[in-house]
Amino acid sequence: MDLVFPHTFVPWFRSVAPHIHAYRGKTFVVGMTGELVAAGRLNAFVQDLGILHAMGVHLVLVHGFRPQVNEQLAAKGHSARFSHGMRITDGVALDCAQEAAGQLRFEIEAAFSQGLPNTPMANSTVRVVSGNFLTARPVGIVDGIDFGHSGFVRKVDSAAIRKAIDIGALVLLSPFGFSPTGEAFNLSMEDVATQTAIALQADKLLFLTEVAGIHEDPNDLESPVDTELALADAERLLAGMPPPMQPTDVGFYLKHCVKACHGGVERSHILPFATDGALLLEVFTHDGIGTMVVDEKLESLREATADDVGGILQLIEPFERDGTLVKRDRTEIERDLANYTVIEHDGVIFGCAALYPYPEARTGEMAALTVSPQVQGQGDGDRMLKRVEQRARTMGLESIFVLTTRTMHWFIKRGFAQVDPDWLPEARKRKYNWDRRSQVLVKKL
Repeated sequence: MDLVFPHTFVPWFRSVAPHIHAYRGKTFVVGMTGELVAAGRLNAFVQDLGILHAMGVHLVLVHGFRPQVNEQLAAKGHSARFSHGMRITDGVALDCAQEAAGQLRFEIEAAFSQGLPNTPMANSTVRVVSGNFLTARPVGIVDGIDFGHSGFVRKVDSAAIRKAIDIGALVLLSPFGFSPTGEAFNLSMEDVATQTAIALQADKLLFLTEVAGIHEDPNDLESPVDTELALADAERLLAGMPPPMQPTDVGFYLKHCVKACHGGVERSHILPFATDGALLLEVFTHDGIGTMVVDEKLESLREATADDVGGILQLIEPFERDGTLVKRDRTEIERDLANYTVIEHDGVIFGCAALYPYPEARTGEMAALTVSPQVQGQGDGDRMLKRVEQRARTMGLESIFVLTTRTMHWFIKRGFAQVDPDWLPEARKRKYNWDRRSQVLVKKL
Protein backbone atom coordinates (compact mmCIF):
# COMPACT_ATOMS: atom_id res chain seq x y z
CA MET A 1 0.00 0.00 0.00
CA ASP A 2 2.81 2.44 0.86
CA LEU A 3 4.35 1.83 -2.57
CA VAL A 4 1.12 2.14 -4.59
CA PHE A 5 -0.67 4.97 -2.80
CA PRO A 6 1.61 7.92 -3.78
CA HIS A 7 1.54 6.82 -7.41
CA THR A 8 -2.26 6.90 -7.49
CA PHE A 9 -3.04 9.73 -5.07
CA VAL A 10 -0.64 12.36 -6.41
CA PRO A 11 -1.76 12.21 -10.09
CA TRP A 12 -5.41 12.08 -8.98
CA PHE A 13 -5.06 15.08 -6.69
CA ARG A 14 -3.30 17.06 -9.38
CA SER A 15 -6.07 16.22 -11.86
CA VAL A 16 -8.64 17.58 -9.41
CA ALA A 17 -6.87 20.94 -9.03
CA PRO A 18 -8.42 22.61 -12.12
CA HIS A 19 -11.90 21.89 -10.78
CA ILE A 20 -10.99 23.34 -7.38
CA HIS A 21 -9.79 26.53 -9.05
CA ALA A 22 -12.85 26.71 -11.29
CA TYR A 23 -15.46 26.36 -8.52
CA ARG A 24 -13.99 28.50 -5.74
CA GLY A 25 -16.49 31.28 -5.05
CA LYS A 26 -19.22 29.65 -7.15
CA THR A 27 -22.74 29.02 -5.86
CA PHE A 28 -24.24 25.52 -5.84
CA VAL A 29 -27.84 24.77 -4.86
CA VAL A 30 -28.12 21.14 -3.75
CA GLY A 31 -31.46 19.37 -3.50
CA MET A 32 -31.40 16.30 -1.25
CA THR A 33 -34.28 13.83 -1.19
CA GLY A 34 -35.62 12.52 2.08
CA GLU A 35 -34.88 9.03 0.77
CA LEU A 36 -31.16 9.81 1.10
CA VAL A 37 -31.61 10.29 4.84
CA ALA A 38 -33.85 7.24 5.14
CA ALA A 39 -31.12 5.18 3.44
CA GLY A 40 -28.63 6.14 6.17
CA ARG A 41 -26.39 8.22 3.89
CA LEU A 42 -26.70 11.60 5.59
CA ASN A 43 -23.34 11.63 7.38
CA ALA A 44 -21.30 10.70 4.30
CA PHE A 45 -23.23 13.24 2.20
CA VAL A 46 -22.67 16.00 4.75
CA GLN A 47 -18.95 15.18 4.78
CA ASP A 48 -18.87 15.67 1.00
CA LEU A 49 -20.66 19.00 1.35
CA GLY A 50 -18.12 19.95 4.01
CA ILE A 51 -15.29 19.28 1.55
CA LEU A 52 -16.96 21.50 -1.07
CA HIS A 53 -17.42 24.23 1.55
CA ALA A 54 -13.76 23.98 2.58
CA MET A 55 -12.78 24.47 -1.08
CA GLY A 56 -14.64 27.76 -1.25
CA VAL A 57 -17.92 26.68 -2.85
CA HIS A 58 -20.98 28.64 -1.68
CA LEU A 59 -23.71 26.16 -0.74
CA VAL A 60 -27.47 26.22 -0.35
CA LEU A 61 -28.91 22.88 0.77
CA VAL A 62 -32.61 22.08 0.28
CA HIS A 63 -33.86 18.90 1.96
CA GLY A 64 -36.85 16.81 1.02
CA PHE A 65 -38.90 14.74 3.45
CA ARG A 66 -41.26 12.57 1.43
CA PRO A 67 -40.67 9.25 3.29
CA GLN A 68 -40.44 10.97 6.67
CA VAL A 69 -43.86 12.60 6.24
CA ASN A 70 -45.32 9.30 5.07
CA GLU A 71 -43.90 7.64 8.18
CA GLN A 72 -45.46 10.30 10.44
CA LEU A 73 -48.82 9.90 8.68
CA ALA A 74 -48.71 6.12 9.10
CA ALA A 75 -47.97 6.53 12.82
CA LYS A 76 -51.11 8.66 13.10
CA GLY A 77 -53.19 6.15 11.15
CA HIS A 78 -53.48 8.30 8.03
CA SER A 79 -52.47 7.40 4.49
CA ALA A 80 -50.44 9.66 2.21
CA ARG A 81 -52.40 11.10 -0.70
CA PHE A 82 -50.93 12.34 -3.96
CA SER A 83 -52.30 13.67 -7.23
CA HIS A 84 -50.73 15.29 -10.29
CA GLY A 85 -47.32 14.33 -8.86
CA MET A 86 -47.91 16.44 -5.70
CA ARG A 87 -48.86 15.70 -2.10
CA ILE A 88 -52.36 16.62 -0.96
CA THR A 89 -51.70 18.37 2.37
CA ASP A 90 -54.65 18.41 4.75
CA GLY A 91 -54.35 19.56 8.38
CA VAL A 92 -52.95 16.23 9.58
CA ALA A 93 -50.43 16.04 6.74
CA LEU A 94 -49.31 19.62 7.49
CA ASP A 95 -48.65 18.72 11.13
CA CYS A 96 -46.71 15.64 10.01
CA ALA A 97 -44.68 17.71 7.55
CA GLN A 98 -43.77 20.22 10.25
CA GLU A 99 -42.69 17.46 12.62
CA ALA A 100 -40.65 15.72 9.91
CA ALA A 101 -38.99 18.97 8.85
CA GLY A 102 -38.04 19.84 12.41
CA GLN A 103 -36.51 16.41 13.01
CA LEU A 104 -34.60 16.49 9.73
CA ARG A 105 -33.19 19.96 10.33
CA PHE A 106 -32.01 18.80 13.74
CA GLU A 107 -30.26 15.78 12.19
CA ILE A 108 -28.68 17.82 9.40
CA GLU A 109 -27.36 20.52 11.74
CA ALA A 110 -25.99 17.83 14.06
CA ALA A 111 -24.21 16.17 11.12
CA PHE A 112 -22.55 19.47 10.15
CA SER A 113 -21.44 19.97 13.76
CA GLN A 114 -19.46 16.74 14.01
CA GLY A 115 -15.68 16.97 14.00
CA LEU A 116 -14.30 13.62 15.07
CA PRO A 117 -10.58 13.07 14.43
CA ASN A 118 -9.68 11.03 11.36
CA THR A 119 -12.92 11.93 9.57
CA PRO A 120 -13.47 14.43 6.72
CA MET A 121 -15.20 16.78 9.20
CA ALA A 122 -12.18 17.07 11.51
CA ASN A 123 -11.13 20.73 11.96
CA SER A 124 -14.08 21.88 9.82
CA THR A 125 -16.33 24.80 10.70
CA VAL A 126 -19.59 24.86 8.78
CA ARG A 127 -22.15 27.29 10.15
CA VAL A 128 -25.71 26.44 9.11
CA VAL A 129 -28.23 29.26 8.64
CA SER A 130 -31.98 28.68 8.23
CA GLY A 131 -34.87 31.09 8.08
CA ASN A 132 -38.07 32.26 6.46
CA PHE A 133 -36.49 32.91 3.08
CA LEU A 134 -39.47 31.63 1.06
CA THR A 135 -42.84 33.19 0.30
CA ALA A 136 -45.43 30.69 -0.96
CA ARG A 137 -48.79 30.54 -2.66
CA PRO A 138 -51.36 27.71 -2.55
CA VAL A 139 -51.74 25.11 -5.26
CA GLY A 140 -55.48 25.54 -4.80
CA ILE A 141 -58.07 23.30 -6.48
CA VAL A 142 -56.91 21.44 -9.59
CA ASP A 143 -59.34 19.25 -11.60
CA GLY A 144 -61.69 19.29 -8.64
CA ILE A 145 -59.02 18.20 -6.14
CA ASP A 146 -58.33 20.52 -3.20
CA PHE A 147 -54.62 20.38 -2.43
CA GLY A 148 -55.12 22.05 0.95
CA HIS A 149 -51.88 23.36 2.41
CA SER A 150 -49.72 22.31 -0.57
CA GLY A 151 -48.08 25.25 -2.27
CA PHE A 152 -45.62 26.60 -4.80
CA VAL A 153 -42.76 29.03 -4.28
CA ARG A 154 -43.93 32.59 -4.93
CA LYS A 155 -40.69 34.42 -4.08
CA VAL A 156 -37.19 33.66 -2.80
CA ASP A 157 -35.43 36.25 -0.63
CA SER A 158 -32.24 35.94 -2.66
CA ALA A 159 -30.64 39.03 -1.12
CA ALA A 160 -30.86 37.57 2.40
CA ILE A 161 -29.60 34.17 1.25
CA ARG A 162 -26.72 35.81 -0.60
CA LYS A 163 -25.70 37.76 2.52
CA ALA A 164 -25.63 34.53 4.53
CA ILE A 165 -23.50 32.59 2.05
CA ASP A 166 -21.19 35.56 1.52
CA ILE A 167 -20.17 35.41 5.18
CA GLY A 168 -19.32 31.73 4.79
CA ALA A 169 -22.50 30.10 6.08
CA LEU A 170 -24.28 27.17 4.49
CA VAL A 171 -27.95 28.01 4.01
CA LEU A 172 -30.38 25.20 4.82
CA LEU A 173 -33.89 25.43 3.37
CA SER A 174 -36.82 23.23 4.33
CA PRO A 175 -39.65 22.77 1.81
CA PHE A 176 -41.92 25.20 3.65
CA GLY A 177 -43.07 28.65 2.66
CA PHE A 178 -45.30 31.24 4.24
CA SER A 179 -47.92 33.58 2.85
CA PRO A 180 -48.07 37.29 3.77
CA THR A 181 -50.89 36.34 6.17
CA GLY A 182 -48.62 33.88 8.00
CA GLU A 183 -50.18 30.71 6.60
CA ALA A 184 -47.76 27.80 6.13
CA PHE A 185 -47.55 25.81 2.92
CA ASN A 186 -45.94 22.45 2.25
CA LEU A 187 -43.71 22.78 -0.83
CA SER A 188 -41.75 20.26 -2.85
CA MET A 189 -37.99 20.06 -2.47
CA GLU A 190 -37.63 20.14 -6.26
CA ASP A 191 -39.62 23.38 -6.60
CA VAL A 192 -37.73 25.07 -3.76
CA ALA A 193 -34.29 24.06 -5.08
CA THR A 194 -35.13 25.11 -8.65
CA GLN A 195 -36.62 28.48 -7.73
CA THR A 196 -33.74 29.20 -5.33
CA ALA A 197 -31.14 28.36 -7.99
CA ILE A 198 -32.88 30.67 -10.45
CA ALA A 199 -33.23 33.50 -7.91
CA LEU A 200 -29.53 33.26 -7.01
CA GLN A 201 -28.47 32.65 -10.63
CA ALA A 202 -26.52 29.73 -9.20
CA ASP A 203 -23.67 28.16 -11.11
CA LYS A 204 -25.05 24.67 -10.53
CA LEU A 205 -28.26 22.98 -9.39
CA LEU A 206 -27.65 19.42 -8.20
CA PHE A 207 -30.34 16.89 -7.24
CA LEU A 208 -29.30 13.87 -5.14
CA THR A 209 -32.00 11.38 -6.07
CA GLU A 210 -33.22 7.80 -6.14
CA VAL A 211 -32.40 7.50 -9.84
CA ALA A 212 -29.05 7.07 -11.58
CA GLY A 213 -29.74 9.86 -14.06
CA ILE A 214 -31.26 9.90 -17.53
CA HIS A 215 -30.44 6.75 -19.48
CA GLU A 216 -29.43 6.94 -23.14
CA ASP A 217 -32.48 4.79 -23.79
CA PRO A 218 -35.01 6.05 -21.21
CA ASN A 219 -37.04 2.85 -21.62
CA ASP A 220 -34.05 0.63 -20.83
CA LEU A 221 -32.66 1.07 -17.32
CA GLU A 222 -29.74 -1.18 -18.27
CA SER A 223 -28.55 1.27 -20.93
CA PRO A 224 -25.71 3.67 -19.99
CA VAL A 225 -26.50 6.94 -18.24
CA ASP A 226 -26.27 9.95 -20.56
CA THR A 227 -23.70 12.06 -18.71
CA GLU A 228 -24.45 15.23 -20.67
CA LEU A 229 -27.84 16.19 -22.08
CA ALA A 230 -28.34 19.37 -24.09
CA LEU A 231 -31.29 21.50 -23.06
CA ALA A 232 -32.94 21.07 -26.47
CA ASP A 233 -32.62 17.28 -26.21
CA ALA A 234 -34.04 17.32 -22.68
CA GLU A 235 -37.04 19.33 -23.88
CA ARG A 236 -37.67 16.89 -26.72
CA LEU A 237 -37.47 14.00 -24.26
CA LEU A 238 -40.01 15.61 -21.93
CA ALA A 239 -42.35 16.44 -24.80
CA GLY A 240 -42.48 12.79 -25.83
CA MET A 241 -43.54 11.35 -22.48
CA PRO A 242 -46.57 11.66 -20.16
CA PRO A 243 -46.39 14.06 -17.19
CA PRO A 244 -44.22 12.49 -14.45
CA MET A 245 -46.06 11.41 -11.31
CA GLN A 246 -43.45 9.46 -9.32
CA PRO A 247 -39.86 10.44 -8.40
CA THR A 248 -38.65 7.44 -10.40
CA ASP A 249 -40.36 8.70 -13.58
CA VAL A 250 -37.86 9.92 -16.18
CA GLY A 251 -39.21 13.46 -16.29
CA PHE A 252 -39.69 14.01 -12.53
CA TYR A 253 -36.35 15.73 -11.89
CA LEU A 254 -35.61 16.44 -15.54
CA LYS A 255 -38.45 18.97 -15.83
CA HIS A 256 -36.94 20.97 -12.96
CA CYS A 257 -33.50 20.86 -14.59
CA VAL A 258 -35.03 22.23 -17.80
CA LYS A 259 -36.85 24.95 -15.87
CA ALA A 260 -33.63 25.95 -14.09
CA CYS A 261 -31.74 26.15 -17.40
CA HIS A 262 -34.45 28.39 -18.85
CA GLY A 263 -34.13 30.54 -15.74
CA GLY A 264 -30.42 31.16 -16.24
CA VAL A 265 -28.80 28.20 -14.44
CA GLU A 266 -26.51 26.78 -17.12
CA ARG A 267 -25.75 23.45 -15.43
CA SER A 268 -28.30 21.20 -13.70
CA HIS A 269 -27.48 17.70 -12.47
CA ILE A 270 -29.37 14.51 -11.55
CA LEU A 271 -27.18 12.29 -9.34
CA PRO A 272 -27.75 8.93 -7.61
CA PHE A 273 -27.34 9.14 -3.83
CA ALA A 274 -26.84 5.35 -3.84
CA THR A 275 -23.35 5.91 -5.29
CA ASP A 276 -20.98 6.81 -2.48
CA GLY A 277 -19.41 10.21 -3.15
CA ALA A 278 -21.68 10.96 -6.12
CA LEU A 279 -21.49 14.69 -5.42
CA LEU A 280 -17.68 14.70 -5.44
CA LEU A 281 -17.53 12.47 -8.51
CA GLU A 282 -19.82 14.81 -10.42
CA VAL A 283 -18.01 18.00 -9.45
CA PHE A 284 -14.37 16.88 -9.52
CA THR A 285 -14.16 14.38 -12.39
CA HIS A 286 -14.35 15.04 -16.11
CA ASP A 287 -17.34 12.82 -16.96
CA GLY A 288 -19.15 12.84 -13.63
CA ILE A 289 -21.51 10.17 -12.36
CA GLY A 290 -25.06 11.23 -13.26
CA THR A 291 -26.72 13.36 -15.94
CA MET A 292 -25.87 17.03 -16.49
CA VAL A 293 -28.41 19.12 -18.39
CA VAL A 294 -26.57 21.88 -20.22
CA ASP A 295 -28.05 25.06 -21.61
CA GLU A 296 -26.19 25.35 -24.90
CA LYS A 297 -28.03 28.54 -25.80
CA LEU A 298 -28.55 28.78 -29.56
CA GLU A 299 -25.82 26.27 -30.36
CA SER A 300 -26.55 22.64 -31.13
CA LEU A 301 -23.97 19.92 -30.52
CA ARG A 302 -25.20 16.90 -32.49
CA GLU A 303 -24.36 14.12 -34.90
CA ALA A 304 -23.94 15.22 -38.53
CA THR A 305 -26.60 14.79 -41.21
CA ALA A 306 -26.42 14.87 -45.02
CA ASP A 307 -27.32 18.57 -44.96
CA ASP A 308 -24.07 19.30 -43.07
CA VAL A 309 -21.60 18.07 -45.72
CA GLY A 310 -21.23 21.46 -47.40
CA GLY A 311 -20.77 23.21 -44.05
CA ILE A 312 -18.12 20.70 -42.95
CA LEU A 313 -16.20 21.14 -46.22
CA GLN A 314 -16.32 24.93 -45.89
CA LEU A 315 -15.14 24.74 -42.27
CA ILE A 316 -12.16 22.44 -42.78
CA GLU A 317 -10.98 23.77 -46.17
CA PRO A 318 -8.75 26.59 -44.76
CA PHE A 319 -7.11 24.14 -42.35
CA GLU A 320 -6.48 21.66 -45.15
CA ARG A 321 -4.98 24.44 -47.26
CA ASP A 322 -2.43 25.45 -44.59
CA GLY A 323 -1.53 21.83 -43.82
CA THR A 324 -3.11 21.57 -40.35
CA LEU A 325 -5.54 18.89 -41.57
CA VAL A 326 -5.18 16.12 -44.13
CA LYS A 327 -7.29 16.88 -47.20
CA ARG A 328 -10.67 15.09 -47.46
CA ASP A 329 -12.88 15.29 -50.52
CA ARG A 330 -16.66 15.48 -50.52
CA THR A 331 -17.08 11.79 -51.38
CA GLU A 332 -14.99 10.74 -48.36
CA ILE A 333 -16.96 12.95 -45.97
CA GLU A 334 -20.29 11.74 -47.36
CA ARG A 335 -19.14 8.14 -46.97
CA ASP A 336 -18.03 8.68 -43.35
CA LEU A 337 -20.78 11.11 -42.32
CA ALA A 338 -22.05 8.85 -39.53
CA ASN A 339 -18.69 9.32 -37.80
CA TYR A 340 -19.01 13.11 -37.58
CA THR A 341 -20.16 15.34 -34.73
CA VAL A 342 -20.88 19.02 -35.48
CA ILE A 343 -21.63 22.26 -33.64
CA GLU A 344 -24.25 24.27 -35.50
CA HIS A 345 -25.51 27.77 -34.78
CA ASP A 346 -28.42 29.22 -36.76
CA GLY A 347 -27.72 26.83 -39.61
CA VAL A 348 -23.97 27.49 -39.74
CA ILE A 349 -21.42 24.76 -38.87
CA PHE A 350 -18.84 26.22 -36.47
CA GLY A 351 -17.11 22.99 -35.42
CA CYS A 352 -16.75 19.33 -36.32
CA ALA A 353 -14.93 16.15 -35.33
CA ALA A 354 -15.00 12.55 -36.54
CA LEU A 355 -14.51 9.24 -34.73
CA TYR A 356 -13.19 6.24 -36.68
CA PRO A 357 -13.42 3.11 -34.51
CA TYR A 358 -10.96 0.21 -34.58
CA PRO A 359 -12.95 -2.32 -32.50
CA GLU A 360 -10.38 -5.09 -32.79
CA ALA A 361 -7.88 -2.85 -30.94
CA ARG A 362 -10.51 -1.35 -28.58
CA THR A 363 -9.55 2.14 -29.73
CA GLY A 364 -10.69 4.81 -32.16
CA GLU A 365 -9.21 7.71 -34.08
CA MET A 366 -10.54 11.22 -33.56
CA ALA A 367 -9.97 13.10 -36.79
CA ALA A 368 -10.82 16.45 -38.38
CA LEU A 369 -11.33 18.19 -35.03
CA THR A 370 -11.94 21.75 -36.18
CA VAL A 371 -13.37 24.93 -34.65
CA SER A 372 -14.02 28.04 -36.71
CA PRO A 373 -11.54 30.87 -35.98
CA GLN A 374 -14.57 33.09 -35.27
CA VAL A 375 -15.44 31.17 -32.10
CA GLN A 376 -12.13 29.69 -30.96
CA GLY A 377 -11.41 30.05 -27.25
CA GLN A 378 -15.04 29.54 -26.17
CA GLY A 379 -14.73 25.86 -25.20
CA ASP A 380 -16.31 24.33 -28.31
CA GLY A 381 -13.26 22.12 -28.89
CA ASP A 382 -13.58 20.71 -25.36
CA ARG A 383 -17.29 20.07 -25.85
CA MET A 384 -16.69 18.15 -29.05
CA LEU A 385 -13.86 16.18 -27.45
CA LYS A 386 -16.19 15.18 -24.62
CA ARG A 387 -18.93 14.13 -27.07
CA VAL A 388 -16.45 12.02 -29.07
CA GLU A 389 -15.26 10.39 -25.83
CA GLN A 390 -18.88 9.56 -24.96
CA ARG A 391 -19.44 8.00 -28.38
CA ALA A 392 -16.24 5.97 -27.99
CA ARG A 393 -17.30 4.64 -24.58
CA THR A 394 -20.70 3.69 -25.97
CA MET A 395 -18.89 1.61 -28.61
CA GLY A 396 -16.92 -0.17 -25.88
CA LEU A 397 -13.61 1.47 -26.83
CA GLU A 398 -10.93 1.86 -24.17
CA SER A 399 -9.01 4.75 -25.73
CA ILE A 400 -9.00 7.30 -28.51
CA PHE A 401 -6.03 8.61 -30.47
CA VAL A 402 -5.23 11.54 -32.73
CA LEU A 403 -2.58 12.23 -35.37
CA THR A 404 -1.41 15.83 -35.39
CA THR A 405 1.47 17.94 -36.64
CA ARG A 406 0.64 21.30 -35.00
CA THR A 407 -1.78 20.97 -32.08
CA MET A 408 -0.19 18.35 -29.85
CA HIS A 409 -0.01 20.71 -26.83
CA TRP A 410 -3.78 21.27 -26.93
CA PHE A 411 -4.34 17.52 -26.71
CA ILE A 412 -1.67 16.94 -24.05
CA LYS A 413 -3.39 19.52 -21.82
CA ARG A 414 -6.54 17.41 -22.12
CA GLY A 415 -5.06 14.10 -21.01
CA PHE A 416 -3.50 12.72 -24.18
CA ALA A 417 -0.01 11.17 -24.08
CA GLN A 418 2.45 10.81 -26.96
CA VAL A 419 3.25 7.29 -28.20
CA ASP A 420 5.32 5.82 -31.00
CA PRO A 421 3.50 5.38 -34.35
CA ASP A 422 4.08 1.62 -33.98
CA TRP A 423 1.37 1.76 -31.27
CA LEU A 424 -1.28 2.32 -33.95
CA PRO A 425 -3.71 -0.47 -34.83
CA GLU A 426 -2.46 -2.48 -37.78
CA ALA A 427 -5.23 -1.23 -40.08
CA ARG A 428 -4.35 2.40 -39.28
CA LYS A 429 -0.61 1.83 -39.37
CA ARG A 430 -0.88 0.73 -43.00
CA LYS A 431 -2.37 4.15 -43.86
CA TYR A 432 0.08 6.20 -41.77
CA ASN A 433 1.88 8.84 -43.85
CA TRP A 434 5.51 8.58 -42.75
CA ASP A 435 6.42 11.66 -44.81
CA ARG A 436 3.97 13.80 -42.86
CA ARG A 437 5.53 12.62 -39.55
CA SER A 438 2.36 13.21 -37.55
CA GLN A 439 2.62 12.86 -33.78
CA VAL A 440 0.45 10.07 -32.33
CA LEU A 441 -1.33 10.97 -29.06
CA VAL A 442 -3.50 8.60 -27.04
CA LYS A 443 -6.03 9.16 -24.28
CA LYS A 444 -7.32 6.30 -22.12
CA LEU A 445 -11.05 6.45 -21.40
